[in-house]
Amino acid sequence: MKTTAMITPGLARNLATLGRLGEDNSTESVLRGLTTALADGVPGCSGGSAEHWRDQRVLVSGSHSELIMLVEGERDIGEGPSTEARLTGGRVVVTDVLSDSRWPRYAPLAARWGVRSVLAVPIRLDPVLLVVGLYSVRPSAFSPQAAQALADMLTEQVGVAMANLWDFEEARTDAAQLHEALAGRSVIDQAKGIIMKTSGCSAEGAFEELRRISQHHQVKVADLARLLVEEHQKKSRRK
Repeated sequence: MKTTAMITPGLARNLATLGRLGEDNSTESVLRGLTTALADGVPGCSGGSAEHWRDQRVLVSGSHSELIMLVEGERDIGEGPSTEARLTGGRVVVTDVLSDSRWPRYAPLAARWGVRSVLAVPIRLDPVLLVVGLYSVRPSAFSPQAAQALADMLTEQVGVAMANLWDFEEARTDAAQLHEALAGRSVIDQAKGIIMKTSGCSAEGAFEELRRISQHHQVKVADLARLLVEEHQKKSRRK
């Protein structure tokens, strides 16, 4: 039982829901859901944080604003459990920040926000590294033995959620690009019609004229077509 003491049915249920995505989902919303699930579902946990590292850029989320400030403060001083977990790739347990001597500048920073014990869990999801932090206002809240089972569950559930999010964002990008391509094709057809009507040329000739002018002025055919259509509409309204 000791190895599962940090995992509750409520935590398992809330972590599983992270993978259920909708139109308003984003990396930020997944991280917020994760930190809230930890704060609500892990016994003894007072709050959670998550650092999303990609290409040396970081996005920080927290169940409480104070924890976001703590994580950012730790990054500023360059030492602490989350920094250690990120650099080493291993879990870091702080039994009591007031008696831990590994990071002397971190202790007063954590104590300022009432934090006494910490568990930092790195999760590698190439090309992203997540560093998940759990915090408690009492010492010895997180046992190293129980941390393994929690780390395994976080890796699995957060991995599923992020993979689903990436697939969703890719599909949304593809849909936007398709919509843009269809809109560009429509306006080009309109511009071809205008040229055909004014010059009496064929559809192929109209497109060749559009392409010739676009190359001469170094603009995209779709942008040129859009300008032509807009100008034609303005002239029509003035008649």
